[in-house]
Amino acid sequence: MMSVLTRQILHLCSRCHSPVITSVNFIHEIDRKGGYNHRVERPVSERLKEGYEIFKKDIKVFGEEMKDKWREDRMLIANHNDYEYFWKFDGAKTLEPWVVTSDRDNLEGFSKAEMALSKNNKALFHGYLSQRLPKDGILTSTGYANMRSPLKTRSFQRQEPYDWSMFTHLILRVRGDGRPYQLCILMHRYFDVQWFDMYNFTLFTRGGPYWQIAKIPFSKFFLSHKGRILDEQRKIDLDNVRNFGLTLADNVEGPFQLEVDYIGLINDESHVEEFAYEMYRHEFITL
Repeated sequence: MMSVLTRQILHLCSRCHSPVITSVNFIHEIDRKGGYNHRVERPVSERLKEGYEIFKKDIKVFGEEMKDKWREDRMLIANHNDYEYFWKFDGAKTLEPWVVTSDRDNLEGFSKAEMALSKNNKALFHGYLSQRLPKDGILTSTGYANMRSPLKTRSFQRQEPYDWSMFTHLILRVRGDGRPYQLCILMHRYFDVQWFDMYNFTLFTRGGPYWQIAKIPFSKFFLSHKGRILDEQRKIDLDNVRNFGLTLADNVEGPFQLEVDYIGLINDESHVEEFAYEMYRHEFITL
């Protein structure tokens, strides 16, 4: 059973990736950004000029991609205890692709969050979590902050999923403040009704000056959709990961900080569990 705290965190952190759930239900999703699309319309001439510059740059990138495709090792596998630093934070440039949001950015609260370089040259996700509600008569809960990884893109801004299927565990080296942070793996789905499928697990950090290494099996991540834990669970398909995020939404007002050294993947062949949760499916028995 999921704890009450986990459910509250999910309800709030879903706004970092998906729309606020309203009383109006549609069969399909209209916007992949779930209503948080703040795109500003620009003149056609300006967009054409920008598109031409992108084309000139990306046509070269496309050529290199084609060369790499024929050179790649199609039999690449991960052996026991093989690992990869997927995101290693060791300078200002490693922070630039990451996106940080809070309820303030979406006019849903007054929390503040930013990602900066710590004195140890690591990523420092910090800010202030506010529980004060906007006086709009709509919201009944608030208080969230999120850091989200960049999307994987190819030439001409084509998006493709991350493939983590060779690995069994997520591994992080962090130094926290004793607060629980939600680990969020947003899936790359084709159909709009699955755009906001997300796998979650709670990272409980220690307070104090010491680093901790968290090694979490992917089999422990449970499926949610727009902040609701689904009754019909299914194991994560690791070859279709859209992005990864860390969210704080623990209903506690005050400052927070989480220092992150790296986020990596490791293959542990001794781990045999496929999925930790009941999927409510039974095989038919014929006599």
